[in-house]
Amino acid sequence: MTRTSREPFQLSGRYANRNRWEVLAGPGDSRVTGQQIIHDEALVGAWSDKVVLITGVSSGIGVETVRALALTGATIYGTARNLEKAKEALGSLLETGRVHLLYMDQTDLASVRACADNFWKQSNKLNAIINNAAVMNTPESRTKDGFELQIGTNHLSHFLLFWCLKDLLLQSVTPAFHSRVINVSSSAHRYGPVQLNNINFEGNYNGWLAYGSSKTANIYMTTQIERLFGSHGIHGCSVHPGAFRSPNLQKYSEVEMEGMMNDKTMQRYLTSSEQACATSVYGATSSELEGRGGLYLEGASYAVHPCPPDGDAVEYGWGSWAFDQEKEERLWELSKKWVKVSDC
Repeated sequence: MTRTSREPFQLSGRYANRNRWEVLAGPGDSRVTGQQIIHDEALVGAWSDKVVLITGVSSGIGVETVRALALTGATIYGTARNLEKAKEALGSLLETGRVHLLYMDQTDLASVRACADNFWKQSNKLNAIINNAAVMNTPESRTKDGFELQIGTNHLSHFLLFWCLKDLLLQSVTPAFHSRVINVSSSAHRYGPVQLNNINFEGNYNGWLAYGSSKTANIYMTTQIERLFGSHGIHGCSVHPGAFRSPNLQKYSEVEMEGMMNDKTMQRYLTSSEQACATSVYGATSSELEGRGGLYLEGASYAVHPCPPDGDAVEYGWGSWAFDQEKEERLWELSKKWVKVSDC
């Protein structure tokens, strides 16, 4: 498919024009970085009263997200299963006294609960959660609780973490800044909807389809958060960070990655890790989004149209099934059942 200039009109916000195809030039091009957003929002040193929780900070864009948000002076808690790897990745950021690590194994719901309990003990405030951690296109396997690895790690662990911390998010709402939940989804949600009747892909496992299902679940979750809690000051948005090279995510997908790297269109679309974290940072901090939610963010902007039916993998916009109230509500109730929580 020949790229045209139509795609940027599907994005809105101060950075939308930086995503025009005629100006894309690959990693390090004019597209904004997470740190640039902090400067543009005049937030350097301005968030000393705020607390942010970020999952998956031992590699990839999780590290860069911490690095960018640390400029604000916020207290940041990052989760990781391998704390030594996270310490090495974050380096001197941990010496500031404002960046802290929490252990969480997202393949084990008991570990998620323990992490949330630990967070409650350490902080009386939570202004934003960035649910960043993910696995991608894994061989068929199960979490410790018996769920397909990708839906369990990418969705259910984050759903439970939110559930355990939602009261803290609620009590942290102020008139000037509502609490935010940012789920890092992917354009791969367009691979398929959530298989609500076969969440584990029993008998028909496909790693990419299971990944896409988990990424659609990320969108459903934030949209339902907006529906249930938006009027109370918690707003949910989902994020497509763009394509970037991350050894952690791509270890099961080297063949696909090599194919993408040999594609001239993809070479222009790829970003650096510093740019890839920008949409998460935008979602968590941008004044454009204050009091808003239920949005699908990409390119440090928000999408305003679905992906065209003839769109390819790097087209802007969400998939046709990304917003579906009936399925969002059903997944929410099923997720409560699966992670064993209730409204009581």
